[in-house]
Amino acid sequence: MRWIVLAILLAIVPYTWITLHYRKAARPFEPYNDLKQRANVHRLLAAGYHRIPLSAERPADRVLASPAAQANPGPASGGIPAALKETLVEVPNLPESIRTVHAPTACSALLPYTIDVECTLSDLNLGLASSYLYLKDKELVLLNGFETFAGTLRARSREITLRLTAAAGAIPPGDYHVTVVGLSSSLSWSLSVK
Repeated sequence: MRWIVLAILLAIVPYTWITLHYRKAARPFEPYNDLKQRANVHRLLAAGYHRIPLSAERPADRVLASPAAQANPGPASGGIPAALKETLVEVPNLPESIRTVHAPTACSALLPYTIDVECTLSDLNLGLASSYLYLKDKELVLLNGFETFAGTLRARSREITLRLTAAAGAIPPGDYHVTVVGLSSSLSWSLSVK
């Protein structure tokens, strides 16, 4: 029996050292997700879209930017614009409606651009998964994607406030028409980046 234990120890110690010493530090290759993301980026670039990731947080306080944009109702039916919807590999789960938007009408290209969005979710089992701005010509389309919580976790309310921030330099200088998209209603405003 002691020879078996000795053989196991002689095999495990070098195996552990080799595994820890030569292990890849980056995240592992996930074929389905990685190839889907690669296809999505390729289709967006082929259609002329540039995707800008937004950092998202749920603000504890309500600090509003000034001067605020006057948000007008977007397309009557809401939903993702047809050209962008056809381009996306996987359409995100959108909030039911966009209630209010508070964002500056002008900003510097050298500074981050922050948008406060109040939206209504269709279900208490949804949580924010992603936020992206899609830029094509002079149109910016903001999509907030939600995913279902695992297990029995639920949100406290269907109405949530998100503070979304585009990194400094992410939006090139120019005049834009920005739309925050919801399933049944969207809001739009004008933005000037200098």
